[in-house]
Amino acid sequence: MSESYAGKINRKLLKKRRIIDAAAGRIPADLVLKNAAYVNVFSNQICRADIAVAEGLIVGMGKYSGKVEQDCSGKIVLPGFLDAHIHLESSLVSPAEFVRAVLPHGTTTVITDPHEIANVMGADGIEYMLQATEGLPVDVRFMLPSCVPATPLDESGAVLDYRALDSFYDHPRVQGLAEMMNFVGILAGDIEPVEKIVAAQAHHKKIDGHAPDLQGNDLNAYIAAGVYSDHECHDLQDAIAKLERGQFIMIREGTAARNLEALAPLLCDRYVERCMFCTDDKHPNDLLEKGHIDYILKKAIALGADPITAVKAACHNAARYFLLNNRGAIAPGYLGDFVVIDNFQDFHIQQVYKKGERMVENGVVRDFPLPKVEPYLIERAHDTFHLNILSAEDFTDHRPRGILGMVDGEITTQDAGYSDRIDVEYDVLKIAVVERHRATRHIGIGFLQGYGLKSGAVATSISHDSHNVIVVGTSEEACAAAVNRVTALGGGIVVWDQGEVQAEVPLGIAGIMSDEPLETVNRKLEEAKAAAHCLGVGRGIDPFMTLSFMALPVIPALRITTRGVFDVSSQSYV
Repeated sequence: MSESYAGKINRKLLKKRRIIDAAAGRIPADLVLKNAAYVNVFSNQICRADIAVAEGLIVGMGKYSGKVEQDCSGKIVLPGFLDAHIHLESSLVSPAEFVRAVLPHGTTTVITDPHEIANVMGADGIEYMLQATEGLPVDVRFMLPSCVPATPLDESGAVLDYRALDSFYDHPRVQGLAEMMNFVGILAGDIEPVEKIVAAQAHHKKIDGHAPDLQGNDLNAYIAAGVYSDHECHDLQDAIAKLERGQFIMIREGTAARNLEALAPLLCDRYVERCMFCTDDKHPNDLLEKGHIDYILKKAIALGADPITAVKAACHNAARYFLLNNRGAIAPGYLGDFVVIDNFQDFHIQQVYKKGERMVENGVVRDFPLPKVEPYLIERAHDTFHLNILSAEDFTDHRPRGILGMVDGEITTQDAGYSDRIDVEYDVLKIAVVERHRATRHIGIGFLQGYGLKSGAVATSISHDSHNVIVVGTSEEACAAAVNRVTALGGGIVVWDQGEVQAEVPLGIAGIMSDEPLETVNRKLEEAKAAAHCLGVGRGIDPFMTLSFMALPVIPALRITTRGVFDVSSQSYV
């Protein structure tokens, strides 16, 4: 039987009175961190006091007694960290597994853009992620994906206009509209992206940006349209130009893009109030080997940032930007989200608290209940492949096709001319993108140079942003076999040679995430990388991340789509 309105009010009043009584010291707090040295983000200093928590909230700093007391002598207490922009799907694991990975690193809140799964499942993908993150001990907040598909050139699993997004703004964990990648459309005044901005503003929501190197009046127009932030700044000049025009700067240090060193000078009194940290994409090995926001924070301090200034960028500034007014600080009325470290030099995280509950002790995460997801959404997420068995003939075309020439250390390519055949000796390989959402049998074919594969094929259903299947191979037969294995898995990464699987990573959730633990996924991923390198892929190349970006038709010069090789500069197929 549901609780009555009067009952809810009475329960909230009792809770509020407990908070007041605990703050006043009339009753013991639920938790007290005794003798704590803590970062005060308001006075920009380290203060010393007992920190008392009741009903999940900090009720005071001073002299307190509690039902549970933890001596913090000789330690430093920080507010829980906040990732201002991430695609949870990039971790390749379920949201619950992601939480298990980042909690020991002090992350207590993340702002996710479910852009990847929405490109596969549409609105069902957003709903799946909302349900799969409900009640987790890391607070997962959402920015709604603004570009599904990312460009009109993509064949994604869905098209989301502003009407499809509108009802989600009423969800209490939705903060706004995610990175508006279509800055070209905004500048042209195109109706579809402008409608999404107008709708988000009608709901009084934030709108994040994505506009690398935009300058002058074009930048003015983009910001005037209502875009509040940017996470694509890769040099100081670009960041300051945007900051001077009122944008907030998300300093990104993730797996695919690392901008902290270039933007570290922003972590000073003059600029830091409008800066925050984000990862954007964080792959399994990075999460296990390096960490999360704590890694950025430690690196910022090593680069010379004042520790308190860096801490503010790791929590408080993002909380203020997203109007999450009860986190990002240690003060009365804020959530009891704490990170306890030994010191700023070694920066060993010893404990992590969420709403006053100790969730991590020396790296060990306490068990927590898993969210319940509707059976329909679980089934839908595990049935996203609509692709028939393919043969070598499907990848055979004797007409000359464009060659995507890889650039060392970059995800950009160059125009390397044309070919009408595979030539392994000259590192000219077959590359193709296979549409997998609507059974169209569309297969875009081209060639790739610089990958290094000497035998077999590599295929993956992670191909930004539409997540069709992308494959590169030394023969049409190997290409077909690798794609067929990805289809049989319901999504994943496959390294194929000599008529059999050499290594694979099943990704059964929408073809982009695994149901398995992070450590298992990471082991399989590293084995797959090793198998690809054994087949000749260059040691300095991430075999799968590299492929995943070859299908994104917004990065110059040539890309491969389901319709063939596309010249980004001339906006034409070649």
